[in-house]
Order: sequence, then C-alpha cells, then structure tokens
Amino acid sequence: MISIERVTHVTNDLGEGPVWDAEKSALWWVDSYAGKIFRLEDPMKVDGQKPEVWSMPSMIGSLALIDDDRVIVALQTGIYFFNTKTGQLDLVSDPEGDLPETRFNDGKTDRAGNFLAGSMGIKVRDRALGALYRVSPDLGVEVLEDDVIVANGPCFSPAGDVFYFNDGRRRILAYDYHPDGPLTNKRVLFEGEKHQTGSDGATVDSDGNLWVALTGSSEIGMLSPDGELLKRISMPVKLPSSVMFGGRDLDELYVTSISNSGNRVSNEAGAGGLYRITGLGVRGIAETRFGSSI
Repeated sequence: MISIERVTHVTNDLGEGPVWDAEKSALWWVDSYAGKIFRLEDPMKVDGQKPEVWSMPSMIGSLALIDDDRVIVALQTGIYFFNTKTGQLDLVSDPEGDLPETRFNDGKTDRAGNFLAGSMGIKVRDRALGALYRVSPDLGVEVLEDDVIVANGPCFSPAGDVFYFNDGRRRILAYDYHPDGPLTNKRVLFEGEKHQTGSDGATVDSDGNLWVALTGSSEIGMLSPDGELLKRISMPVKLPSSVMFGGRDLDELYVTSISNSGNRVSNEAGAGGLYRITGLGVRGIAETRFGSSI
C-alpha cells in the first residue's frame, strides 16, 4: 500500500534537487529561491528532526556529492565546489557570467561521475536563454544542448546510455548518451500537454522506469522507458518539484515541493514541505559521486 508522509517541519520556498547519500544514509536537497542547502541524517530515525542548513550567496539550482564533506553546486553565478566543514566556496566555472538574466537549475551526475547542470531564464520563459553543460572530473566544461528554456529533470537510464531531460517545453526528451561524447539521437519521450500536466525533477528506478514530479497536475508520475505514463500518484501539495529514491534499501521516494518559486506561489498547508512515499514496490539506483580528485 502506498503511503505519503511529510518529513521534517522545514518549509522551503522552492524545494528542489534531492540527492540521497547511500554511504551515509542522508538526504540532501536545496531551496533554490532562498539559496540554501539542507542535509538530513537518516530521515527514518527521528520524527521531526532538524536538518543541517548552509546558506549560499545566491540562488542555487542543484548539487552533487564529491565526498563526505564536499559538494559541487550549481548557483546563479556558476558552478562551485563547497566544503560543508569549512564553508569555503571555490569557483569552477561561470559559463554564463555575461548573462545576468539566467541562473543554473537542475543538475545530476552521470554514471561516470561527470556533473551535468542546465540553466534557465530567471524571469524570461518565452524563449531559450539557457543551456545544458557537462563538467568533467578534470574540470573541463562543455555545452551539450544550447536550446533550453528551463533545465529540469536530468537523469540517466540504469546503464547510463540514455539521458532524459526536460528543456522547459512541457516535455521530456531522451538522448543516446556517452560520458565522453555529444548527445545524439534526440527524441521526444513524453509530452506533458497530452496528459494535461507538465514535468519537473525526475529520477530512474532499477527497472529503468522514470519517476517524475508532474508539477502541472500535483502528481508524481511513473513512465516506462518508452515514455508511457504507467502510474499517477496524487500529492497532498499542489506543486511537487523533484524526486529521488532513498532509504537504506533505496525503496523510498523523496519529494520536494514549492511554496514560492519567484514565479508561482502556493500557500496550501504543507506547501514547500519534504515528503516521503513508501510502498511503491520498486528500488532506485545509488547516485554516482562527482569524480573530481581535487
């Protein structure tokens, strides 16, 4: 039986980017609009426990783990390394430094440990100002896609050879993927408009199905690798934003949500909360840490 419960009493403006640390049994996520990073140790252990919080100097889109103390973060002002012990923030690259109207949004590591992160227009949503970038372990930065309105939901097939991505056009794209090569065979996997919804953050389970925050319809969706909408789960909040499998057996789906994104406001009870869905009968895949040796 599927069960949905709220985790912690934290209310985010724009909860996003959940990442499960399988080695430490901890959940990370961000409040994009408020520029904060959260880490909750063992979410099942104590009801109502408070997460650790770190404030960034600007809006934050996403993060990936490097080691127990360091993360790579995608901020409004570029890609950085952040040390949670010392508070040190080191710039890796700011490829859109000449575009003050954009910021970084969703990001994810591929199976080889590269970090893919995309950007978006902060206010402009009627044309593509953003792009999708890949940061390699040797800190090389390349553009993989230059036609992005809002970068959402990057994730990878279990084998890592298919990349899924929402470019802000209410659709999920699929590409053939190699960690050292360009994106190829671009195709539309899922059209949200056909299902009266739109998609945001996403992840993949061990069977290859996609789990997606259907922000346009207040649901979580399960898609087959071919893009068929297999399951729709109604959420207790209007704007679920992103998803990630976690828990000791990777069988719990954590869901962030929005109360104020800067463009949309949702003020129902529980808006901006963190949620856990259990009883799905599937397991996720542990996220690869960013492969930097620095």
